[in-house]
Formats: sequence, C-alpha cells, structure tokens
Amino acid sequence: MLTKATAIEYATKNIRINCICPGSIETDMLVLFWGSIKAAAKNARMPVRRLGKPEEIAQAALFLACDDSSYVTGVALLVDGGYTAAG
Repeated sequence: MLTKATAIEYATKNIRINCICPGSIETDMLVLFWGSIKAAAKNARMPVRRLGKPEEIAQAALFLACDDSSYVTGVALLVDGGYTAAG
C-alpha cells in the first residue's frame, strides 16, 4: 500500500513509484539458509523449476527505471518464477 499511496501522491510530478517483489534468488545467503543451491531449488517449489538469478531482478529494475515503463506506476512487480501465481 505504501507503493500505491506514494505513486498516487507523486504521479502529477512525473515521478513513478514501483516496487520489486523477488522470489527465491540464487545467492550466497540462500545457500547459507538451505545448505546448497540444489536443496534450495528443491524446496523453492517454483513453477519454472529453478531459482532466479540476481541478473533477472536487475533486469526488472532496469525496466522500471527506463522510459519503456513510463506509464507504469504504483505496481508491485512480482519477479518470483510464478511462485505467487501457484499459490
């Protein structure tokens, strides 16, 4: 709701406010939590059957930062390999 409220407040000033909601991303922290990338991938239960890569989150951020998303504001962008969609 903070993203939506802030987006509405700043829309007339041509400032876009969005947020990225990442899923399980292949990082050192994830390995510390699960013990290995293989264990993390098995437990992640992603419909795409793999963990995300940090670069994929960066690409989502790049899209939101560039003019290609000039009409996008107030969005919580799920970058989670379909995890949220699968429920």
